[in-house]
Amino acid sequence: MVLDQLSYNELLEFVLLCITSLFTMINPLSITPIFVAMTHDLEPSDARHVALKATITAAVILVVFALTGQFIFKVFSISVDSLKIVAGVLFFLMGYEMVQARLSRTKFDKRSLEDTEEYTNDLAITPLAIPLISGPGAIATVIILMSQSNHMLYYSVLFLSIMGVCGVTYIFLLFAKPIMKCLGESGNKVLMRIMGLIVMVIAVEFFFGGLKPILQSILMINPQA
Repeated sequence: MVLDQLSYNELLEFVLLCITSLFTMINPLSITPIFVAMTHDLEPSDARHVALKATITAAVILVVFALTGQFIFKVFSISVDSLKIVAGVLFFLMGYEMVQARLSRTKFDKRSLEDTEEYTNDLAITPLAIPLISGPGAIATVIILMSQSNHMLYYSVLFLSIMGVCGVTYIFLLFAKPIMKCLGESGNKVLMRIMGLIVMVIAVEFFFGGLKPILQSILMINPQA
């Protein structure tokens, strides 16, 4: 009955759009080296806990923004462009540390169980859950996809896509350390430097991608010109 009212082809296109766009924006493969660097000094159980909490938190954030994103942005008079600028700064600082084959957040003294729990909880939320997994690109994507949805079936597809991509991300993080161990310490440092450069490039794209529309608005420049 539902398929009689909705075009099957349009629904299939929306399913593919949700999956491909979210997977591209989240990009689980690019997160794994960063995850390994940040959880290098943690026990395997603690690293799994960080991966699980990060992906669940990211999924919740994306669902919340899908439901309330446009309303929140209007209430506080903020835009996705502003979020891109902030994320660009954070990404650049993180990428700079990675280029030097070090990550300051991994340097902590596990003096007690409480310290470890506090560190893992903090790490899972920031920067893994946000802005790495649920970054400005992913948030903007779910807001846009939500605005294009006009039926409960489309909403369900979007939410299932969010859960599915976050689930795949968790699997990538779960097996990140064994994969990186195969590369060895030198391979890890080389890969970290390469990923650091990529993260810095992404940071620049985010920063200027958010800054350009704001400057155009201030200078009243027609984007089509």
